Amino acid sequence: MEISNHFKYVSNEFPVTLLFIGIGLGDRGVLMEDLCCSLEGAGYGDIVLEQTARRTTMLEMRPYGLQNDKERCQWNALLATVEQRLVLGAKHQGMLVEDLSEYLYERSTGHIGSLMELIRRGCARAVRTGTETLNRKMLDSFRIDSAAEKARKELAAAFRTRRLRARSARPPRVS
Repeated sequence: MEISNHFKYVSNEFPVTLLFIGIGLGDRGVLMEDLCCSLEGAGYGDIVLEQTARRTTMLEMRPYGLQNDKERCQWNALLATVEQRLVLGAKHQGMLVEDLSEYLYERSTGHIGSLMELIRRGCARAVRTGTETLNRKMLDSFRIDSAAEKARKELAAAFRTRRLRARSARPPRVS
């Protein structure tokens, strides 16, 4: 309740937008989106939490999928957008989308946080070593988060047996 009051104060007094980012925020009751809206018989704490619930909007970010062409297109559009913004001396068009799409999915399991950590670490290493490009061999030289590493073997097998693929029939659109 004290935290809720603090966020209420900040949002009332300052022209800011607060973003709460994390895993399972709804499950932990941080945003109270499942709070009952009846205030009859409610105590002070319930009223404070109700106010917090009315000031927040929960937006869920699911992992990218590869189950159909639409999902594959979204994944490759993301990679194309990231690729455009990479600042590496030896980057080339298609480095992520054409050369590494399935590999990056295998490593990140479609989770944006895992993907961006892999690319960030890869870019840092590419700059330090002077290669100025991303490739599978270099990205294989380090690990990322435990959840992604744990799921990697299963995804690698799915790509190897062609049960899963990252390339779609349509080229990705870059915004």
